Amino acid sequence: MLAQPALAAPRDSIDPKHIEATVKAITADEFEGRAPGTPGEEKTIAWLVAQFKALGLEPGGPDGQWTQPVPLLHTRLGTPAKLEVARGGAAQPLDTGKDIYLSTLQPRDRAVIANAPMVFVGYGVKAPERGWDDLKGVDLKGKVAVFLINDPDFEAKEGEAVKDSFGGRTMTYYGRWTYKFEEAARQGAIGALIVHDTPGAGYGWNVVLSPGGENYDMVRPADKITSVALQGWLSGEAATALFKEAGLDLAALRVQARTRDFRPVPLSGVTFSADIPVTREVVQSRNVLGKISGAKRPQEVVMLGAHWDAYGVGKPDAQGRTIRAGANDDGIGVAALLEMARLFRAGPKPERTIVFGMWSAEERGLLGSETYAANPVYAHEKTVANLTVDVLQTAGRAKDVILIGKGQNTLEDDLARFAAKQGRTITPDAAPERGLFYRADHFPLAKRGVPVLLMMGLAGGADLVEGGRAAGEKWVSDYTTNCYHQACDAWSPDWNLDGAVMDMELVRSMASELANSNRWPEWKAGSEFKDIRDKSAAGRR
Repeated sequence: MLAQPALAAPRDSIDPKHIEATVKAITADEFEGRAPGTPGEEKTIAWLVAQFKALGLEPGGPDGQWTQPVPLLHTRLGTPAKLEVARGGAAQPLDTGKDIYLSTLQPRDRAVIANAPMVFVGYGVKAPERGWDDLKGVDLKGKVAVFLINDPDFEAKEGEAVKDSFGGRTMTYYGRWTYKFEEAARQGAIGALIVHDTPGAGYGWNVVLSPGGENYDMVRPADKITSVALQGWLSGEAATALFKEAGLDLAALRVQARTRDFRPVPLSGVTFSADIPVTREVVQSRNVLGKISGAKRPQEVVMLGAHWDAYGVGKPDAQGRTIRAGANDDGIGVAALLEMARLFRAGPKPERTIVFGMWSAEERGLLGSETYAANPVYAHEKTVANLTVDVLQTAGRAKDVILIGKGQNTLEDDLARFAAKQGRTITPDAAPERGLFYRADHFPLAKRGVPVLLMMGLAGGADLVEGGRAAGEKWVSDYTTNCYHQACDAWSPDWNLDGAVMDMELVRSMASELANSNRWPEWKAGSEFKDIRDKSAAGRR
């Protein structure tokens, strides 16, 4: 029998005991780490639907269903028959896991690259609106493109011409690994490798390795495949050695890449070869959607979101644990949405419809929310806002709230207003270079113009009541270094949910106000999403 949370008597505020019970329930071993397309998913979907029904929600999916199909291509690389770089006829094997990490999104039985030239493309940015083009028309067809992670601004020093061309250290979408792989495919490259460094990526090499050679993508027709044969990462050490072998200084090239005059640099005489078996399948995953229909304007929608998936079963860790159950990422978000659904259902019916979206395959590239955004059940122009909960700090109360995406839209002003009622202040994300704004399930909605807000505890250290900023930063560091996407992301009796509950109450307050007003949040001047929203203004009149 599926685990069910043992709930105490209901109350009219977020109940930490409910959160604890839900997280314990959904991270039970029987859910097998909630990987898409597995028996663990089947149990997870059944459990979530049962919770929505028990709370008295209405089905919120297409055609009056509880779920929305999310067909996914699932691939996994096997043991390479060949994986090497060569120069001057001398081949040097690459050690999977130590030197390189690879995956594929192509539906083929083998991933093969034969003696492909390698080209360093700097940050690989092609941004005409910023007057920036790293590629300069260089032909990448049949070649392996090698990128730096993040934006040209990331390592820029005072006085460098590039400084602030990409918003300073605040990452743009051009800095994300997803953009770089997409751009490599657009340019006809056969492979794409990103040089890993922990500050630029925002996580260590262990996180890069956590998918274990598997990958997921939306199912695409053969003529719409938008990926390279192999994509992945080079460790910083392996990249430095490879460039040196080609007679190049990677450190010097990093500096050159921070200028508009940069041109791609061939790794002279160096070729890349791989022959790797691929197991592939199409798996049928699902989003789960419930709703409370609005009493006055049901066609106008306030959406709350979290992802139900985690990383499934992996290799044993030092304690022998294999199930990567994602208690914080994002069991705590699932728990938050269920608790908010309980409270909204118990109160007066909202004027606007409130939708609760539990997304699949966030960990595989935001694929569940992207599937929804590409096939919306509720019109984007009538979606008031999307508020997403994905990882909250579990170290206790904080004096502040960390804002991700400063300057994007007016929801940040609402957040500041409600935080002040809690006696808290707003602190902008101290590490915007990690690009958290582009790494959670609100982003596919943002790309379609829907105003969004992400509540996430990974965005820099909060100023904790006990221990201050140093304690908040220690929590983030400990979690991202040791437990992010690992088996130790599990429920712990050491969790202090007081701060997480306050963050949930902020989201609940914002959602309640939006659901009972005529307000339409707006993107601020300078946001890349403002024009998209403005074009649909007529649909909101």
